[in-house]
Amino acid sequence: MTRHIPADVDVAIVGSGPTGAAYARILSEECPTARIALFEVGPLISDPPGTHVKNIANADERARAQRLSEGPSPLGDDTSTNTMDGYADAAPRLVRPGTFLLRDGYQQPGEDGLPGAAMSANVGGMGAHWTGACPRPGDSERISYLNNLDDLLAEAERLLAVDAHAFDDAPFASEVRKRLADALDNGRDPTRRVASMPLAVVRHDDGRVTWSGSDVVFGDVTRANPNFTLVSDALVTRVLHANGRAAGLLIKDMADGTELTVSARQVVVAGDSLRTPQLLWASNIRPAALGRYLNDQPQTVYAVRLRDVDSEADNPDVDGDTAIVAHSGVNWVPFTDDEPFHGQVMQLDASPVPLADDDIPTPGTIVGLGWFCAKDVQASDRVEFSDTDVDDYGMPAMSIHYRLTDNDHASIAAARAAVVRVGAALGEALDPEPLTFGPGASLHYQGTVRMGETNDGTSVCSPTSEVWDIDGLYVAGNGVIPTPTACNPTLTAVALAVAGARDIATHILVERN
Repeated sequence: MTRHIPADVDVAIVGSGPTGAAYARILSEECPTARIALFEVGPLISDPPGTHVKNIANADERARAQRLSEGPSPLGDDTSTNTMDGYADAAPRLVRPGTFLLRDGYQQPGEDGLPGAAMSANVGGMGAHWTGACPRPGDSERISYLNNLDDLLAEAERLLAVDAHAFDDAPFASEVRKRLADALDNGRDPTRRVASMPLAVVRHDDGRVTWSGSDVVFGDVTRANPNFTLVSDALVTRVLHANGRAAGLLIKDMADGTELTVSARQVVVAGDSLRTPQLLWASNIRPAALGRYLNDQPQTVYAVRLRDVDSEADNPDVDGDTAIVAHSGVNWVPFTDDEPFHGQVMQLDASPVPLADDDIPTPGTIVGLGWFCAKDVQASDRVEFSDTDVDDYGMPAMSIHYRLTDNDHASIAAARAAVVRVGAALGEALDPEPLTFGPGASLHYQGTVRMGETNDGTSVCSPTSEVWDIDGLYVAGNGVIPTPTACNPTLTAVALAVAGARDIATHILVERN
């Protein structure tokens, strides 16, 4: 970390979430002499920079890190630091610790809007607050024209330190997986059967768990790179460009309000799906698809108590020292075109719904099921930006236009029926009906700077994430994903960032040779 802001670099990166960190990491590995600067609007909340807040053991320090991430209007000091507290909350504007909601513009008259749309502002971005789930996309979720997608996904798994078996020994995890498989695996391709959820997490020999944030993606190679500079509290207000080529950034130092220019040969905008198109709009880079094809993942949750598992004797693989923690025993029901939902099945550390005072469930027997749907993607679902009004950062104010189609309502109804059916295979329901969150609650927004195979007006960037008609300008993050997906998008977004970083590295090496 430094307050030195270089005036001239080879690559300038906007945003320090997992995809921005991936660009810094790949470039540090493949072009160690390239001068790289990364700018983050939010503050430093941890050491090393980008650490996941769940790795902060002290509750007060963790709460402080979350409050610092919550943008212009942080939550109160008495707000819970447990992200699972909202698991069964039907509030239309559900806000989770470490994030902040759009102040206004999130819903237009007569539309569904995205009332739950949220962001974070901190070194590490949403990677300091996410659940760590890293499933691979399947069937129609995959980007058909990327022939090297599996190679990119494997590289993303390396950067995120993904482990598919970190919590296999959680109480009753194998029994939950067996019951899920019995209910769902018949007829599925072997690669899309029920499995342990791949998680960006390290399970240490002493039982400690370290969750991957951007610090893991940066890695030692980036932190030790003398040509890499990370600057926090730096608001990028414009991407500079001339004659169809990126030229640098205009930056406002949040510490003292001064403005300065950073020249760059390559620019990467790696914000979220709302603020990346916002910055391009503010920079007068406005391709027809910018901000369009916005999509969220409708999410339904349900909770059951496992039946016929009344004691630890029924769980011989678990010794007395194994603790059940939030997100332990996470199992995965992969998306398929025939069963178009992504299922995330978690054994919870506490019941998400109230139980009787004397009802103390056996650890591992409360199971939460989250079913995600793929959106019926429409060009009309979009985020628009004002040329006159501004947000709390002084950037163009946003207006969300978003509707659930008839197909979406049918998909949500099918997901609700499916999660009840699967829940019944596991145990007894804790609530009579599943809960479907309001639009935006998934935090998995995508599509607003989507990738395309050709420059036909329906996409913002090329298969290497370079913005059409602006050489040297790349976009990154969930917004680049062009397909309707139901699975957690971070792994795919990092994979696409790997491809973009490799493309920049190739350009730099060619220029220098």
